[in-house]
Amino acid sequence: MNMEEQTQKMTSRVSSSLEKQVCDLTSRARKSSRKTAQLDTATKNEVLLKIAHSLTSKHTKNQLLLANSQDLEVAKKREVSAVMLDRLTLNEKRFSSMIQGLKEVAALEDPVGVVRRMWTRPNGLKVGKRTIPLGVIGIIYEARPNVTIDAFSLCFKSGNTILLKGGSEAINSNRALVKTIREALAPLGMEDACQFLDSTNRESVLFLLRQEEDLDLIIPRGGEGLIRFVSENSRIPIIKHYKGVCHLYVDQDADLSMAISIAENAKVSRPSVCNALETLLVHGKIASNFLPAFAERMQRAGVELRGDTQTRKIVPGLSAATEEDYYSEYLDLILSIRIVDSLDEAVAHIEKYGSSHTEAIITENYSHSQKFLDRVNSSVVLVNASTRFSDGGQLGLGAEIGISTTRLHAYGPMGLDGLVTEKFIVFGNGQVRI
Repeated sequence: MNMEEQTQKMTSRVSSSLEKQVCDLTSRARKSSRKTAQLDTATKNEVLLKIAHSLTSKHTKNQLLLANSQDLEVAKKREVSAVMLDRLTLNEKRFSSMIQGLKEVAALEDPVGVVRRMWTRPNGLKVGKRTIPLGVIGIIYEARPNVTIDAFSLCFKSGNTILLKGGSEAINSNRALVKTIREALAPLGMEDACQFLDSTNRESVLFLLRQEEDLDLIIPRGGEGLIRFVSENSRIPIIKHYKGVCHLYVDQDADLSMAISIAENAKVSRPSVCNALETLLVHGKIASNFLPAFAERMQRAGVELRGDTQTRKIVPGLSAATEEDYYSEYLDLILSIRIVDSLDEAVAHIEKYGSSHTEAIITENYSHSQKFLDRVNSSVVLVNASTRFSDGGQLGLGAEIGISTTRLHAYGPMGLDGLVTEKFIVFGNGQVRI
């Protein structure tokens, strides 16, 4: 046997072992889902609060920070971008956010077993719809280890079993977080309610996407490349968390001071996230008053501005915004600007270049705000507020499993309600069909 044949045989053996590992995980997840679906609210809340308590302990926090530092060290050696490093980092603020998210999800009403509708048929049958868990949910995500906690809390509270497949860049952080979760589940004998695909081999994702018998839903969270890869290869239904090309339109009747403040927050507060502002649209009537002051504020914050021809006449020295720029999710301190002649033109721009994620208008004109709300059909539309509020926690969902930009089943930040479906329940008193 030559070297090439030996290599092929070894590769085949590794693939076979990896596929077996994936099948075992999904099979155990399916088996566990039957138990998870039957848990009462008090038990689910107890587990969530136990995890929150663990995250406050010095020992657990030190273990998690050590694991995260290992991931960060590897990432720096690979010279990953500052955006990726920011997403990868666990710090005090993100620990507090994870803990708060667990507590908020525990405090929310249980979405399982709710009879949402009931009606009576002419033959006396009483028909209703009652909420049930989706079953087994696979989450494929990149970089952000805090997604591990947020995703588990929402899936568990909604009676679902979860299978997590994080990115290789956060492998140590995710291992440590999953260990914390499974320790909280251990007294119930339900560790399998949280499965973790512990592999950095991309082929493992392909095997996962073929497990249609055991997985009910796949939610990919990450860059455009990941979303496309999952969409093209999955046999399982998908809810897409697609890119966030978010817009803010400064209307002719805007409070300009408010507009500067909101736009700065939307772009600068955390540019590496999907709800950060990427394109600013400005009405031509107020552009000469607004743009110079806004550009000065942005330049102080280190933001690179790229503008259309009219913008560059008002603020000389800016780079030209290309067609590609208006389609771009920068996830960085870069902002495209375009001057428009009307609200209609702003809406048309959003329809052409947007990704159905989040859009905002700044205006003191009520009819303009209502027209914007009526005509823009992105998953979150705001009036006089930052796009950064497009977030499950900020909108009262406790946390989010992702922001769906696909209108089927769920749209926008997905909380507990997006993780249940409905079954029909029917009450009769002896009816038979004629």
